[in-house]
Amino acid sequence: MTAADSRALLDDAARTYELDRKHVFHSWAAQAEITPMVITRAEGSYVWDGAGNRLLDFSSQLVNTNIGHQHPDVVEAIVAQARTLATVAPQHANDRRSEAARLISEHTPGDLDRIFFTNGGADANEHAVRMARLSTGRPKVLTRYRSYHGGTQTAINLTGDPRRWPNDNGDAGVVHFFGPYLYRSHFHATSEAEECERALAHLEQVIELEGPQTVAAVLLESIPGTAGIMLPPPGYLAGVRALCDRYGIVLILDEVMTGFGRAGSWFVASDEGVVPDLLTFAKGVNSGYVPLGGVAIGPRIADHFAHRPYPGGLTYSGHPLACAAAVAAITVMERDGIVDHARRIGDDILGPGLAELAARHPIVGEVRGRGVFWAVELVADQDSREPVAPTGGSSPVMAQVVRLCKELGLLPFTNSHRIHLVPPCTVSADEAREGLRIVDEVLGRLDGLPATTTGA
Repeated sequence: MTAADSRALLDDAARTYELDRKHVFHSWAAQAEITPMVITRAEGSYVWDGAGNRLLDFSSQLVNTNIGHQHPDVVEAIVAQARTLATVAPQHANDRRSEAARLISEHTPGDLDRIFFTNGGADANEHAVRMARLSTGRPKVLTRYRSYHGGTQTAINLTGDPRRWPNDNGDAGVVHFFGPYLYRSHFHATSEAEECERALAHLEQVIELEGPQTVAAVLLESIPGTAGIMLPPPGYLAGVRALCDRYGIVLILDEVMTGFGRAGSWFVASDEGVVPDLLTFAKGVNSGYVPLGGVAIGPRIADHFAHRPYPGGLTYSGHPLACAAAVAAITVMERDGIVDHARRIGDDILGPGLAELAARHPIVGEVRGRGVFWAVELVADQDSREPVAPTGGSSPVMAQVVRLCKELGLLPFTNSHRIHLVPPCTVSADEAREGLRIVDEVLGRLDGLPATTTGA
């Protein structure tokens, strides 16, 4: 790159930043206190910032670029579809929408073979809950603390992390319960088996105390994502399925973040041998190249609306550009074995590598995950497990984590006191090792630093 090219790049980035700060209103942020990083381009597992620095993207943006950035097959599918039919109303049939629905239903567990398309994960959960309430005639939905289901009005009330608090009406018919999380067990469990048994007993008690006849649905992330990537103990999801069957409750599994390879499988529910009544998806279905989400619907709900209208819809439901991207992305994932690749990266590189880092760095409390879906808990003290930042907040230590990662060439995903390592499912073995090397160096610089925190 010539000196003139470098100056032009910097000028363009400065202009982008200036316009952003003048006109763009950012989500989840105090507007006057943020300095957004300018991203100018991306390819594969990398993004480039406004200064021309290349960063290994271990955030997958918002844990959605499962197929990596700018995959040529997906880009070309969008371009070709735009030339043919750029948009069409949802009441009509369209070849890309029909094919996307077929491909998705081939990978969903059991008989979830009807697909209602939405624009993303939040409205997928909104519509799943609406379907459950309408089909049962019951008002309440149970969701776990330490969960995230979206930022729209119903979805944010369903959410169980602190982002709910400023938006909580308290009258949305949502009841929260404690899910399994052995490292910080609410049930004083000492093993996964105890945690599973006690968490299921707790959930059943909540159902009984709320009145089973009032509960429409239990909504769970198959693996809670933003809230901490807490893998369910063996048997937990099956146990929830059994409780729902016992009390006539609809089971909704939120696989918005875990689906389409992220956790090393097409869907976690399939691995667990669990078939929910409804399954929500988004993100990895087309790597976010065009907004798309949806609800995979089983016979119980589909039959309810066979001869009565479903009172809901969206102008862009099953948008042809988004569905063309999904068809291309799923086809590439099947052809190139990307889901199996993500599982091997987790089994062979990220899992063992993070375990080794945890053994060497006293700031690490626990690592957990599968596939390309991992969390590293940072603690001020391993014995007390005091986190280095409060739940839903940050701290100087976490700010240091982000700064050091970027300086060393890594774009991390952080939340509260955790680093989430969530590269694309297509990340190479060498790229995964490079990410671990950078994290190792960052942790090494943090070991022994004082940490001031509040809350757990």
